[in-house]
Amino acid sequence: MQRNIIHIDESKCNGCGQCITACAEGALKLVNGKAKLVKEIFCDGLGACIGDCPTGALTVEVREAPAFDAAQTKIQVHAERGKSGCPGMQMRFAPKPAHAAGEAIAAGAAIAAGAVVTAGAGGSELEQWPVQIHLVQPGAPFFSGRDLLVLSTCAPVASAEIHKRFIRGRGVVVGCPKLDRTEGYAAKLAAILKDKSIPGVCVVRMEVPCCGGLTTIVAEAVRQSGRHDLRVEEVQVGLDGTIKTQTRIKP
Repeated sequence: MQRNIIHIDESKCNGCGQCITACAEGALKLVNGKAKLVKEIFCDGLGACIGDCPTGALTVEVREAPAFDAAQTKIQVHAERGKSGCPGMQMRFAPKPAHAAGEAIAAGAAIAAGAVVTAGAGGSELEQWPVQIHLVQPGAPFFSGRDLLVLSTCAPVASAEIHKRFIRGRGVVVGCPKLDRTEGYAAKLAAILKDKSIPGVCVVRMEVPCCGGLTTIVAEAVRQSGRHDLRVEEVQVGLDGTIKTQTRIKP
């Protein structure tokens, strides 16, 4: 079949290995000091590894290749992690108690209705790992049956309310539209959103203009997902940490 798949120009590869860390599917390895595609069925063709290549050695091409095999990739990734995988790449999902999930649903409904929900005292509401868009995998269990939260990198630093008000009870991804290499972001988010158990997506970004690129990426991801039933919202956080606006976006 003809499909998108990674291409490596070995003449440009300096063997830094950054693309290998960025590939959540474990499709790349260093062989004799050069990055290599170890098996075509492990490459999803989304190109998350491209943004981490400092020499421009990686591109996505369309050519004949066997289909991406998610099941075999999952087996391979778990096997590699059991040997010597980086802990930062290992998937973790630890849901909060049921009462916390219920509070999250109630808070989400209140926010959707325009109410102000304040954060209480407490620790992290994060239930998963990883969170970087480059590293998360479509189909991960922490995305199923819950809203997707797309956070700008700065928002949870600027606002103390982010955890209780937005992270609680949601699948979370984090990215920066200005400093990240965002090629492949829309395609990866679209692959996540094709899970029809995800009812909506919320973008929480800073009020600065450059951060609006995150909303643009999400809008494109929704379009690529082919879904018209998603609830899509954008929240802007002020530089002083206050929640400035919350807007419903038409898919």
